[in-house]
Amino acid sequence: MPTRILIVRTSSLGDLVHMLPAISDIARHVPDAEIDWIAEEAFAEIPAWHPAVGEVIKVAHRRWRKAWWSAQVRAERKALRERLRAKQYDIVLDMQALLKSAWLVRQARGVRHGLDWRSAREPLASLFYNVRHRVEFWQPAVIRQRKLAALTFGYQYGGQPDFGLQAFSRQGGQGGVADPVHEVSAGGLDATELPRLHHLDNDRGYAVIMPSASRDDKLWPEDDWRAVFRRLRDAGCALKLLAGNDQEAERARLLVAGMEDVEVMPRMDLTSVARLLAGARLMVGLDSGLTHLSAALGRPTIGIYRASTPVRTPLVGSNYTASLGDRGASPSREAVMASVEQALAAR
Repeated sequence: MPTRILIVRTSSLGDLVHMLPAISDIARHVPDAEIDWIAEEAFAEIPAWHPAVGEVIKVAHRRWRKAWWSAQVRAERKALRERLRAKQYDIVLDMQALLKSAWLVRQARGVRHGLDWRSAREPLASLFYNVRHRVEFWQPAVIRQRKLAALTFGYQYGGQPDFGLQAFSRQGGQGGVADPVHEVSAGGLDATELPRLHHLDNDRGYAVIMPSASRDDKLWPEDDWRAVFRRLRDAGCALKLLAGNDQEAERARLLVAGMEDVEVMPRMDLTSVARLLAGARLMVGLDSGLTHLSAALGRPTIGIYRASTPVRTPLVGSNYTASLGDRGASPSREAVMASVEQALAAR
């Protein structure tokens, strides 16, 4: 009989990316695993990319909390509850350890696993689990999630993290994205079920830049960004800037005013952004979920940290990465430029 597993990790973008190696570990060590995953509707594409994940169950906490008691939201919450109650799981694993995730765990049927009181970000969440695990808090998120999964299923994890994103493969030297290879994964999902990935027509190569954020304390000085842009243009890279909203897009346009071969990208779904990142020569970005996605896709990636620390959330990937700065300590232009040189030299 298969081992039916429900993973609970709803948000945020970067946190879901950090989860992917743990899913690969489970698929490797529990070969009969059938894995479902509950995720916030805005990020539901990310679990679907992993070939070992069967069903992605969408939750809408971010939207629901704006009108929690409205008729529509009550109906959606009831439908989710009935869906969770309809299936018997062997293991229900909360990998978020918040009260909002414990609320979901409580509605599912199965042996509930999660972090213990000392390990959980919100200790009260641990009271909802049948089995509690100790995982040291101050360590990189990817390692923390891999350890929790290993403790839950009784194996020793090892090796470099596998994000399960092989379908986003880079065409040799062309800056394009190949169609996924037709194969069946350990989880039984045909990789061709992923959205088709299209070639990105840019023979000279391009760099993806994420210079904007929702908070001013995350921003890096404009003159320093322009120095990076000039170096990338000198290296022959076109520039593609990402922005999360109209305000960020306007800031990006002002940063590159007067420069040639530069594009501020329109709003795209996450799969389209992943295709763009997978074809890039490199990425330079503020600490954001998309910067972490770039590293996970195996692209040379530089992350600029100003309002957060890379101690717990460093960039992790199979190619060159640099996690520069720290909370309240902006990285210097010289440090970022030196990392750009290393990223340009990376394969």
